[in-house]
Amino acid sequence: MNNNINMRFKLLTRLTFVTVLSVAVTLTSCKKNLTPQGQLTTASVYKDFNNYKSVLAKLYTAFALSGQQGPAGNPDVAGIDEGFSNYLRELFNMEELTTDEAHIVWNDGTVHNLHDMTWNSQNEFIRAMYDRIFYEISLDNEFIRQTSDAKLAENGITGQNATTAKQYRAEARFLRALAYYHAIDLFGSVPFVTEDDNVGVFFPKQKSRKDLFAYVESELKAIDGDLGAPRFEYGRADKAAAWTLLAKLYLNAEVYTGTARYADAATYADKVINSNAYSLEPHFKNLFLADNNNSKEIIFPIESDGIHTQGYGGMTYLIHASVGGNMNPAAFGINGGWAGLRTTKQYVALFNDISGNTDKRAMFFTDGQKLDIDDEYTFTDGYAIQKFRNVTSAGVAGTDNTGNFPDTDFPMFRLADVYLIYAEAAIRGGGDLAKALLYVNKVRTRAYDGSVVGNLASTNDLSLNFILDERGRELLFECQRRTDLIRFGKFTGDSYVWQWKGGVKNGTGVSDNLKLMPIPSTDIINNPTLVQNPGYK
Repeated sequence: MNNNINMRFKLLTRLTFVTVLSVAVTLTSCKKNLTPQGQLTTASVYKDFNNYKSVLAKLYTAFALSGQQGPAGNPDVAGIDEGFSNYLRELFNMEELTTDEAHIVWNDGTVHNLHDMTWNSQNEFIRAMYDRIFYEISLDNEFIRQTSDAKLAENGITGQNATTAKQYRAEARFLRALAYYHAIDLFGSVPFVTEDDNVGVFFPKQKSRKDLFAYVESELKAIDGDLGAPRFEYGRADKAAAWTLLAKLYLNAEVYTGTARYADAATYADKVINSNAYSLEPHFKNLFLADNNNSKEIIFPIESDGIHTQGYGGMTYLIHASVGGNMNPAAFGINGGWAGLRTTKQYVALFNDISGNTDKRAMFFTDGQKLDIDDEYTFTDGYAIQKFRNVTSAGVAGTDNTGNFPDTDFPMFRLADVYLIYAEAAIRGGGDLAKALLYVNKVRTRAYDGSVVGNLASTNDLSLNFILDERGRELLFECQRRTDLIRFGKFTGDSYVWQWKGGVKNGTGVSDNLKLMPIPSTDIINNPTLVQNPGYK
């Protein structure tokens, strides 16, 4: 939870009418009209600079919220369940349910097809992710459109207010770049829309994955001068957030474009590290508690607030769905578990000691749980994960006294990930191995609460398999695993299998076309210019 909510939630509750500014913002195929009904016009909102920060707040909270009032009843996107269509919830489903890290008990719609890797273009969860990405992009485009130099002058925004508006605009461009990054990673070639496109009904054309990569790269570099200094205000995109996203983009460049950019990944990881604005949280578990906004490690969070961001996606989903069986909901600061998420024995095998007494990243709940997932629909088959909690480091429950909605922020980017990005880039030939070893051992020293004897890596350990496993241990449930497994060549095929991969209990290889999600059939039907990804109808 962020106590400095001047930009976000308290203003959002009284200015919800400025979500998309009562203009007709349409999504890709333009058959889905996402126009919220509001009382003010775009012109009147942007005439008053006092509104700008509140509008910007909507762009941020669209990653955390899925509607206008919370927790449900007035969704941003019609025709889909407001709870499960949340951006963060679906990003988790795409990145985690499709891997060895997470398996879900529920039988809602086609959700089981994600872990079984049997999805197709009709999967409603994939469509929810796709729609959320483009909803976010539509919000960002409108704000960017209304804060151009010409529009600011037209609306009488001058002096320091104009300078501040340019920073807000840069933050909106970052958020749009982040959404396009997720689109590149998940879908490859997607429809491309920016602030230069007229608002209205049209059929956006696809850009290739390579061209989208170049666009995101150019946007992140272009906004560097206008973003705030590293760690200028918690929860907002700063220069370090943009550098981190560039590092991630370059780390995956070989997958996205066919051309390796590991030296560039190392360069931008080092820019974050050398800013000295961020430092590792001394105690690993504190990163995932209700007061994690106090951490100096989190570079860019998706913020949650038990009072002001109420919904059934985001951190509500991640915490409640992880609790079931013999787990005590009160220990997680919630009123009850949903008994949904647990992990596979292949992920458990990354740890030599699963108790958590040595490596604190081993956060397994085993009481009453079996290691094997014999039955996909039984919560007690598979070890549960007790990572995210709605209690503070002092053991105090979150601010929502109903126990429904958490204060815990989601760490989209954090420093330990940046250290491991540098290390991997170095192992792949893009950086200094001595520095990589130093960075890896900073992460491992924290993981073992400073107990370094026998726990530090050596130069001989710095292999790609070691780094993949270290990323798995460090970044469980943080929306990284699918992307990592693809980059290491272990997502499809049979070089690495986990329980129920391919819909078989012991796991089996799957087709390489699954490295990309399908463009949802709804958009293929509605936009005749779109070409489906290979292997899908």
